[in-house]
Amino acid sequence: MSQKIKTVQTALMTWYRDNCRQLPWRRDTSFYRVWVSEVMLQQTVVKTVIPYYLKFMETWPDLSDLAAADLETVLKAWEGLGYYARARNLHKAAGIVVRDFHGIIPDNYKDFKNLPGVGDYIASAVLSIAGAQPHAVVDGNVKRVLARLFCEDTPVNHSGAHKAYKSIAETLLYEKDPGTYNQAVMELGALVCTPKTPDCASCPLVRECCAFEKQATALFPRRMERKKVPTVHIAAGIVKKNGKVLITRRKLDGLLGGLWEFPGGKVEPHESAEQACIREIREETGIQAGNLQFLTTVFHAYTHFKIEMDVFFCDYISGRVILNGPIDHKWVRVDQLSQFPFPRANLKFMGLINK
Repeated sequence: MSQKIKTVQTALMTWYRDNCRQLPWRRDTSFYRVWVSEVMLQQTVVKTVIPYYLKFMETWPDLSDLAAADLETVLKAWEGLGYYARARNLHKAAGIVVRDFHGIIPDNYKDFKNLPGVGDYIASAVLSIAGAQPHAVVDGNVKRVLARLFCEDTPVNHSGAHKAYKSIAETLLYEKDPGTYNQAVMELGALVCTPKTPDCASCPLVRECCAFEKQATALFPRRMERKKVPTVHIAAGIVKKNGKVLITRRKLDGLLGGLWEFPGGKVEPHESAEQACIREIREETGIQAGNLQFLTTVFHAYTHFKIEMDVFFCDYISGRVILNGPIDHKWVRVDQLSQFPFPRANLKFMGLINK
């Protein structure tokens, strides 16, 4: 096994130095920049992240700038990346570092991992890449590479998967240069050992690969069958009053926390979408809306459920805004909507409002 470990390490490191992508966060591996990049890269592909990362670094070039920023401004910069808890936690963590660590990102695993939004993956990635500390990373790409390399049977979406793959990753880690090694494994998974059509002919580990030897790359990694994702029927209303429309802000915690949206909610079994729209507006804001005009239907998928959202124009009829659920509201002109951070589902129909 020890010889195989050395062979894997040498082959991976050589391959990475010759084939790695020239990504912006690899040019400056300071703690802050690596941290931001790794947070953005969770659940989001590299191609999408690059422009967001560059703009983020231009706006908040160091951690103290981010800590001093308004959360809504940060969420607006994050708009379209999804998984907004990442932005909220990063902003909150920056404030904690400034307040409790004199603005210096803690370089020990325990303190860093205790920051909001920092789990084992983020801590291991940042501390190894920016701090050259011997922590093995485990993400989807790493699990796939290791599952094929060793014909590992543990399903990657099993509750015990992280522990199982972490143990293997730690055994293989090249401790003399852990940051480069970790990036090499992830890069191999992203570019060569891909989910559906791995390019085994280009893989530096092909001679060591159990799945390739058994002609079973399609069988790894194993995955437990997921339950069918439910679809929730939603109705939302663009309430018009005196040339302005009503938007409300979600609570800071939970799904899409801190973002603005048009009021609405779940369509109950006994309701039409129109009835649900009027009811939800009344329950959330206290006002009465009417004269609905259908605008469009939007489909959007989240991690654990999908939504089918019927969107309506409606007129303000009566009442004063008294919020029940949202934490803020504004009446704004349509040309001001772009100033606020909205969920992607709302962005899908935003361009139709002016038409």
